[in-house]
Amino acid sequence: MEKNEFDELIDRKGTYCTQWDYIEDRFGVNDLLPFTISDMDFAVPNVINDALKKRESHPIYGYTRWNHIDFKQSIVSWYKERFATQVDLEWIVYSPSAIYTISRLIELKSDVGDQVVIQTPAYDAFFKTIRTNKREIVENPLYYVNGVYSIDFDDLEQKLVDEKTTIFLLCSPQNPTGRVWTKEELTRMIELCDRYHVFLISDEIHMDIVRETYQHLPVVSLATKLEQIAICSSASKTFNTSGLIGSYALIPDKRLQEDFLEVLKDRDGLSSASIMGIESIMAGYSNGQNWVDELNEYISNNLNVVANYLKSQIPEIRFTIPESTFLAWIDISGLPFEMEELQQALIEIGEVAIMDGSIYGIQGKDFLRMNIGCPRKKVMDGLEGLKKAVDYLKMNKNQL
Repeated sequence: MEKNEFDELIDRKGTYCTQWDYIEDRFGVNDLLPFTISDMDFAVPNVINDALKKRESHPIYGYTRWNHIDFKQSIVSWYKERFATQVDLEWIVYSPSAIYTISRLIELKSDVGDQVVIQTPAYDAFFKTIRTNKREIVENPLYYVNGVYSIDFDDLEQKLVDEKTTIFLLCSPQNPTGRVWTKEELTRMIELCDRYHVFLISDEIHMDIVRETYQHLPVVSLATKLEQIAICSSASKTFNTSGLIGSYALIPDKRLQEDFLEVLKDRDGLSSASIMGIESIMAGYSNGQNWVDELNEYISNNLNVVANYLKSQIPEIRFTIPESTFLAWIDISGLPFEMEELQQALIEIGEVAIMDGSIYGIQGKDFLRMNIGCPRKKVMDGLEGLKKAVDYLKMNKNQL
């Protein structure tokens, strides 16, 4: 895939697309330019399209098995090539989604009323799945100093030592801040979980979208007690295939894996996989390396565009380029108006839909989360919409 193909504007309207067709659900109107849910506006790589077309040529779509060497080996090879990490074939299990896996692991590794620690601001689905499982959310707020996030380890240890805490739900790389945790940070978090007998669930779904000077480290590459951890991930963020359904988990503890599969198959009836989801994972992980490298370069350039534009056009807004993800976490605390005012102006004046950061917890109340996994023209149109909204509010404030 040539780099300039990422500039292609593809009309997604009318495809039952959450980001484009259902804006009204969250923003009250439908005719906005969206920068919301975290999928991308890029065509999937040709290696995946070709694999899907080949499978489409066969006219039968029956029950599909995931438990075979082709599926598992594609994952093993990806971890070895991208992260220099050796994954055991026997750790791998299929799941329809990473959040399904997280929810079931919470159910299996804790009791009703137990505490689950998360680092905030946090992916909004974390709050929902913990509460729905009738567990208690315990927050380990991240430090935020001069645009950089870091871990309050004293607070984290205090939360993990509590006898009611049974699970630490880590997001690595972190959504929405984009932090790529260092080897030292990950090692310390793993050691604390080991010390206090807390099960570590690591959501690593953003692992492939990382800036050039950073390196994602899977927790299995650092842990010594593998039975105390599990990784939830997918190729869907990497290759923009969320609608095909399919993810996987790495569960080294054999007993926990058996319990998970019993719930997946016997209770929830989900053991037959989506054939297109399985094909897309195998094709992407087997032949999509160059495409991911090009994607990362394009996203990094998009983030540079965002940084330069905000610095020159709206200097009150602070923005630090994230170490990972295609999500711009934008600090609007320097603007002289409330988020509610800004959101109204974004909708009515800027005609853009950008996420209110408070969705990700109280630590996100002064932030916007803008999805820049899209052609550069769309990014620029979104920035212009943000500037129109801010200029409008400034003008009205000056007239009062």
